[in-house]
Amino acid sequence: MQMTKLLLYKIKRFFHLIKTGLLRGFLAELQYGFPARKLKIIAITGTDGKTSSSTLLYYILKAAGKKVALVTTVAAYIGDEEIDTGFHVTTPDAGDVQRFLAKMAELGIEYVVLETTSHGLYQHRLWGVYPKIAGYTNITHEHLDYHVTYQEYVAAKALLAKRAEKIVLNADDSNSFRELKKQLSGREDDILSYSRSERLPTSVSKAIQDRFPQLYNQMNARLVYTIAKQLQVSDQDFAKGLKEFPGVPGRMQHVGKVKNIQVIIDFAHTPNALESALTAVRKKMKQEKSKGRLIAVFGCAGLRDVQKRPMMGRIGAELADFAIFTAEDPRTEDVWSIIRQMKSNLGKNHQKVASIADRQEAIDFAIQKYAKSGDVVGIFGKGHEKSMSYGKVEYPWSDLTAAQEALLALDPKKE
Repeated sequence: MQMTKLLLYKIKRFFHLIKTGLLRGFLAELQYGFPARKLKIIAITGTDGKTSSSTLLYYILKAAGKKVALVTTVAAYIGDEEIDTGFHVTTPDAGDVQRFLAKMAELGIEYVVLETTSHGLYQHRLWGVYPKIAGYTNITHEHLDYHVTYQEYVAAKALLAKRAEKIVLNADDSNSFRELKKQLSGREDDILSYSRSERLPTSVSKAIQDRFPQLYNQMNARLVYTIAKQLQVSDQDFAKGLKEFPGVPGRMQHVGKVKNIQVIIDFAHTPNALESALTAVRKKMKQEKSKGRLIAVFGCAGLRDVQKRPMMGRIGAELADFAIFTAEDPRTEDVWSIIRQMKSNLGKNHQKVASIADRQEAIDFAIQKYAKSGDVVGIFGKGHEKSMSYGKVEYPWSDLTAAQEALLALDPKKE
């Protein structure tokens, strides 16, 4: 069965070469006059942390006085204009990429920071884009429903590095580091790496730790620092950019605190990201000497990697004091079927889990009925997204709005 899936996977790439690469990307290149050739493109990819890393690099390059634009899954920033990239967008369509790049070149932009995804790379959406630098955050368990195997997933990510002049890899992410170096055999001189154990200048290390208490964000900052040094950014400008970085919507975003119940939202939707987020929240609670509980609300997407469902269920039940499993873009799958799969590997932690299929009801229950003074409620998986997919329809949805409404109902006087 897997061999058949792999064969179909290989065939699909040829299909995308024609449909997406040639008929969309190449024709758009011709239409817009090959805009990528007029820009210095820095592309960042990985399973987790690519939006945060891309956005941070954008702010640091701005602090260094460089004319820079940004395209991420959250939005595109061209000059002073912010462009919403739409519902559930990963890397934009090949034609849109060329249109964005053409507008940037027209405005005199010199550097473009481009967040890239495995789907976009595999599907030739980055036709004509050859980055000056390709940076990698990590490559962990995700999208195996699409890429079939971890090796093929890494191979899709490696397509970016093969196009780049310089490559920056995470030496601490041992599996991907090893696999990517295999894919890049013969290009050892073009590869740079970063690691938690690497000594940084004291001022830089302090600036990173002051800005980011979370280990995963510190690693994102190390990636960005390595790239920034290749672009001749001074340590002073790097530190300035860190201070000016406002964060990314839906990434460890503080919603509010009512009756000493604190609520945060985060985009964590992979096993690695969920574990990192819960660990970071727990660490902060310990630092604040909080005796409250950590309550996690999250689900797993329908028609996506089914292997991660029991993994995420186990992680949530182990690392939170209480977990509420709920809907997260079920699409055409039955929500309760997804939740049952999330509960299939809980071991002794079944008593720490509740199942509430309706996401608003789950959030309301967590904040208004279960949480007590001192508790932290973390809502994971949707982050910045503005829609929820049921069946084949995208309905307006915001974790931020849902959490704000639940907090308001907890104490109407806060209105």
